[in-house]
Amino acid sequence: MIRSIAHPTDFSPAGQAAFEHALALALVNRCPLDLLHVHNPRADEDWDRFPHVRDVLQRWEKLPPRARIADVAAVAGIDVRKVEIRDAAPGDGLVRFLHDHRPDLIVLASHGRSGPSRWLSPSVSIGVARETILPTLILGPHARPFVDGSTGRIALGSALMPVEHAPSAQAAVPLLERLLGNLEVTIECLHVGPTAPVLRDRQGVPIMVHRADGPVIETLLEYASRARLIAMPMAARRGLIDLLRGSTTDRVVGEASCPVLALPEGE
Repeated sequence: MIRSIAHPTDFSPAGQAAFEHALALALVNRCPLDLLHVHNPRADEDWDRFPHVRDVLQRWEKLPPRARIADVAAVAGIDVRKVEIRDAAPGDGLVRFLHDHRPDLIVLASHGRSGPSRWLSPSVSIGVARETILPTLILGPHARPFVDGSTGRIALGSALMPVEHAPSAQAAVPLLERLLGNLEVTIECLHVGPTAPVLRDRQGVPIMVHRADGPVIETLLEYASRARLIAMPMAARRGLIDLLRGSTTDRVVGEASCPVLALPEGE
């Protein structure tokens, strides 16, 4: 069960699907949702540009027509807060806020390096997960949403979790079960390489880990094409090896055809 969600937004059209995922997951878990925007201290405030929560909830038939702001909590059962973070460096301001408030899940869009808003590129998105050591759902530039934007229906079905010997995926197992506990989803574990790690569930029963051969990223992306989500354990500590692992996650986010749930080691 998710107890709180944060959604950073830069108000770009590419972020709409990420907002809808954050809102749909908040509805399922009946948890608070913070909508975050990093605001340059010298610029005008942007309150009117925040996602229109009531409009989306009415489209999803979660609120009646002409509903009031108070009805979002009273009728839909969630508390939505819009937060302006004043900081000239968007990534730094966002990380500081998340460090202080510690949501259970961050949901954001990653536009790719060539987009007009580069601060939500794959590397920055993954950096947020790494720096905060918080689970982060990232919708990359090619990701197919698992939330229907017209109805709000969540159709997850299957999730792929790549597993390696380091970082260990064992700690990610109970975390993933908690985050996806209110959803109907089947988790498939995959190891690319000769010897798969041993994983166990909460009762100590071994979990089946499928094994495949081939280039790691290309093989992972091929398997992910049949899934609706990649749940990716990743190293949270900083260092040369961790940065190399981070670049792998960065490429997966940039190329995957489904969203990536980054699960930092140490959470």
